[in-house]
Amino acid sequence: MAAAPLLIADVPWLLYRAFFSLPKSIKGADGRPVNALLGTVNALLSAIEARPARAVVACFGAEEAVYRVNLYPPYHAQRDPMPPALAEQWTRAPRLLESFGWTIADAEDLEADDAMGSFARAEAQAGGRALLLTGDRDLYQAVNERVAVLTLGKGGEEPSEIGPTQVRERYGIEPALVPDFIALRGDPSDGLPGAPGIGAKTAAELLHAHGSLEGVLAAAGVGGGAAGSAAGTGRSAAGGEMRPRVAGALRENAELLRTFKEIATLVEIDVERPADRASDFAGGARGARELGMERLAKRLEGLATA
Repeated sequence: MAAAPLLIADVPWLLYRAFFSLPKSIKGADGRPVNALLGTVNALLSAIEARPARAVVACFGAEEAVYRVNLYPPYHAQRDPMPPALAEQWTRAPRLLESFGWTIADAEDLEADDAMGSFARAEAQAGGRALLLTGDRDLYQAVNERVAVLTLGKGGEEPSEIGPTQVRERYGIEPALVPDFIALRGDPSDGLPGAPGIGAKTAAELLHAHGSLEGVLAAAGVGGGAAGSAAGTGRSAAGGEMRPRVAGALRENAELLRTFKEIATLVEIDVERPADRASDFAGGARGARELGMERLAKRLEGLATA
């Protein structure tokens, strides 16, 4: 039997997801809102039930890394400020999740994604398997034979895994090329426009033909050398045609596209691989009760004695 995976959770995504999907009227016995906290815990419990984990890492981080904003000021600029009712629950989330015996990892000035990718890399390098609980497709770049993205099912459906095959089916590229793909196609959720006029299909075709963002730019005539000379005429060094409009958009935005790739690429953080640790449902029940979440506490007490 294969060893249980390490479950790595995108807590900011879970909190936002729960806050906007569950009624704001859900409050603890003290009258404070708990809908985001309740939804986050329930999502993690569903994931653990479907994919028993050897340990759980709950990742936090900045809403946007300062260095990414410095690279491109519009990064995340279109997002609304965090609602006060969510911000209040955000501050209480680490203690609640820690009460389950789960590892709390704060990327601090970086983003939760960066911490998640780093834990996944450490787990894979140690010969283990990692599941990334997130809805953020940026993390597809971390997917490999030992790392998958775990997506929550809808309407009672079982969670599903997105591995290398599924990334190829969705994007037409290898997982490692996701930052290059984002640079070309853009990512509206992060405020990255990509290359003008280049959508998902064209981005995948370009990467398939030229191997990387740098290969695509060289084929479009960015820089010197044989590739640049050939591409300047609308033909890559390999002999493939590139439409003049596409080549022009790439040349005019080359440095910006490189910046987009840098922004989209996960930053490696020095992390310690967590030891095996079963979820402490009794501890979680006490944490939930401290926040006035009586129904959740009773459910967790039932899991603790099951």
